[in-house]
Amino acid sequence: MAILLTILALVVVVAVIAFIAMAVARRNRSAHLQKHFGSEYERRVEEHGDRKAAEAELLDVSKRRRSVEVRPLAAGSRDRYAEEWRHVQSHFVDQPDQAVGEADQLVSAVMVERGYPVEDFDDQIDMVAVDHPSVAENYRAAHGIHERNRERLASTDDLRQALIHYRSLFDELLADATPSETSRH
Repeated sequence: MAILLTILALVVVVAVIAFIAMAVARRNRSAHLQKHFGSEYERRVEEHGDRKAAEAELLDVSKRRRSVEVRPLAAGSRDRYAEEWRHVQSHFVDQPDQAVGEADQLVSAVMVERGYPVEDFDDQIDMVAVDHPSVAENYRAAHGIHERNRERLASTDDLRQALIHYRSLFDELLADATPSETSRH
């Protein structure tokens, strides 16, 4: 009987330790995702209404991102794209709606050359959220304004804001470095 009680006590202790270890691991994973994704983490939690579902989605997005080979741009490409951006900005004064469309196309072109998927905006924003979480919301907002502009529902101030948002992502995409190692975990 004493042996049986000892075994039962050990099983309970092991179960408690395993439960504590799982809770700590879950908390650490949550903290890592929150730190890495920042406001994108909070947006997804709000969107899902459930932290666990949002975290599962972000983990899936991170896993999908690891399967995409993103390359830095060659110096010549960076220079060419920078010149194209100056051209886009110069159009804004006379044709703001056209400039925003050009900015959207230019960001997509840079993403293609870097190796990001661009067939679907949801996939695009997911990859941006992993590598450039600080500007993911800017990109989402810029794209939304671009879409509203197609229906002529965006004001000139909206278009100006879209161009600023596109510029924040464009600058990140043009950066010489590859995405940070932390984005790959």
